[in-house]
Amino acid sequence: MSRKYFGTDGIRGHVGQFPITPDFMLKLGWAAGMAFRKQGKCQVLIGKDTRISGYMFESALEAGLSAAGADVLLLGPMPTPAIAYLTRTFHAEAGIVISASHNPHGDNGIKFFSGQGSKLPDEIEQLIEELLDAPMTVVDSAELGKVSRINDAAGRYIEFCKSSVPSSTDFDGLKIVLDCAHGAAYKVAPSVFRELGAEVSVLAAEPNGLNINDGCGSTHMDSLQAAVVERKADLGIAFDGDADRVLMVDHTGAVVDGDELLYIIARDLQARGKLEGGVVGTLMSNLGLELALAELNIPFKRAKVGDRYVLADLASNQWQLGGENSGHLVCLQHTTTGDAIIAALQVLMALSRRGETLAQARSTMRKCPQVLVNVRFAGGSDPLEHADVIAASERVTKLMAGRGRVLLRKSGTEPLVRVMVEGEEESAVRAYADELAKIVTQVCA
Repeated sequence: MSRKYFGTDGIRGHVGQFPITPDFMLKLGWAAGMAFRKQGKCQVLIGKDTRISGYMFESALEAGLSAAGADVLLLGPMPTPAIAYLTRTFHAEAGIVISASHNPHGDNGIKFFSGQGSKLPDEIEQLIEELLDAPMTVVDSAELGKVSRINDAAGRYIEFCKSSVPSSTDFDGLKIVLDCAHGAAYKVAPSVFRELGAEVSVLAAEPNGLNINDGCGSTHMDSLQAAVVERKADLGIAFDGDADRVLMVDHTGAVVDGDELLYIIARDLQARGKLEGGVVGTLMSNLGLELALAELNIPFKRAKVGDRYVLADLASNQWQLGGENSGHLVCLQHTTTGDAIIAALQVLMALSRRGETLAQARSTMRKCPQVLVNVRFAGGSDPLEHADVIAASERVTKLMAGRGRVLLRKSGTEPLVRVMVEGEEESAVRAYADELAKIVTQVCA
């Protein structure tokens, strides 16, 4: 379908610039309320991350939903996957997340979950878009939606995360450093791992509305790497601002990305006879992941980049495990969407069962050198359709003679062209990536 407002991951942009404005959020709340109502009343949950603009947009959405006759349950700062889970357990018609994920505080966005805790069906997104262009109305005063707060939301989600591992689980003796990105997991994540017996020290868990993802979290791993080594921890775990992505650090300070974590989980599931089918990665997944899974006779498919597409391919194949190298991992045997805490727990259980360190587990998958360069562009014509870019991409692909890959794509959440080159020799891969990025930059200028 052609979307006017929705991107691949909801609606996102810079605060104060359309559509990330209070008046649009008011109208969006109303449109969503009208779309979800169907017949009579409906109930919608709203959660958010810790960025300062969340207060403003929460109020605007709340007013719009109420005007449409929808009751609202407020969750406060909670991880995105927690909203998916609580939407299901409260039997609500939908859940709304106010978050720009790994972006800085100046950005924000809206994600929706269906009553089943999954992405909205296309027809519902289409209906909301149509209503956004229609005149706003208000139901009769007696039909206005009511608003209340779920005070035990954090406790409910903590218990849900713990239920994804056996009740006998005890991480006693495991020393972990958590980086909460000053984001939505700053309270719940430390509680989950401590209640399971781990010794936990925490970084970036003092949000002030402006410091979310600021030099911390899964997009800035330096502080966690240093802390793990300095504190002689067994490993480190980094979340992004809304806690649907996770990366790790082994005891040596080396970063372990989403491809490697996906491999560790898949290998463990297969060994226990619990891997249903294969694994879904993306066009950005390292070739090393594909080769390592092939050695285990585990089928592997590549989806387009974005958790929406990973989930769609998992559903069409009736598989359960998939993810992205950015750390957005989906374990459908436990939940309906990417969940950083639950994915981290599956990795810890896999290590525990094999008696391995994270460094040992990741060593059995050999990653191919992969270089990613982001090029910012201002819009207008599509740089990927420019003749110079197409010719350069074809030339580099030919030079690698089937021993590597070139992938050029536009980000679904930011005005960026992502230039990725993968191959056997790192110096050559980097040179090719820089060459392509230079050409894309010239075209975008």
